[in-house]
Amino acid sequence: MAEECPVALVYDGTTAAVLMASPGDLTDLALGFSLTEGIITDIGEIEELTVVPSADGIELRLWLRPNAGRLLKQRRRHLVGPTGCGLCGIESLHEARRIAPPVERPTGLTSEQVSSAIAALSESQILNHVTRATHAAGFFEPGSRIMIVREDVGRHNALDKLAGALAREGTSGRAGAVVLTSRISVEMVQKTAAIGAGVIVAMSAPTALAVRTAEASGITLVGVARGNEFEIFSHPARVSMSEAEADAASG
Repeated sequence: MAEECPVALVYDGTTAAVLMASPGDLTDLALGFSLTEGIITDIGEIEELTVVPSADGIELRLWLRPNAGRLLKQRRRHLVGPTGCGLCGIESLHEARRIAPPVERPTGLTSEQVSSAIAALSESQILNHVTRATHAAGFFEPGSRIMIVREDVGRHNALDKLAGALAREGTSGRAGAVVLTSRISVEMVQKTAAIGAGVIVAMSAPTALAVRTAEASGITLVGVARGNEFEIFSHPARVSMSEAEADAASG
């Protein structure tokens, strides 16, 4: 069975968020959440990070460098998020619908690569193969044989863990695509924009607001990706035909 527990994100001694999450890759979760929620812009702004288990759950204690700490206090965001909740506790409707700046110079994919990305993510879901109860987020980089994948009971957590892993390894989001097992909600688009990736490939479909947000943020949404079939919901020019498909079409 999949495990989940309360995980508190504590910045400079103050709890900013409590998530229900899988208790693995928690350093990545802390780094990724901090980046995708705009608490920091670079992991170098974190001075210290410790994982502190207790009888009630786990605290991820982060101490920020002075400038980042001041910005967090000005923001005053507090949320308690159950599994699957990505917008609990924000302080304005405007923040809920925030549009990220357009992604610069993102990598495109061929239709064959879209299928390969979904297949690679499915094969890499080690925890889900055992439990059948977790989501996964992966990073597909054309030409690379390795897919970075993170899993969690919450789809937002899985994506945050992926963001943290990419930041730790110094991998630019512009170099590839975010691949998801879940539906594409607006929060997933916002977090992908923070990562810097210009393409999302998902097994399920996007919401209408997610599509509008992706259009404004310059992100290509590829949904309902199953085997060789998929649908493109925004910025379709970034997905091209493979050589074999192009030859067949011209023939």
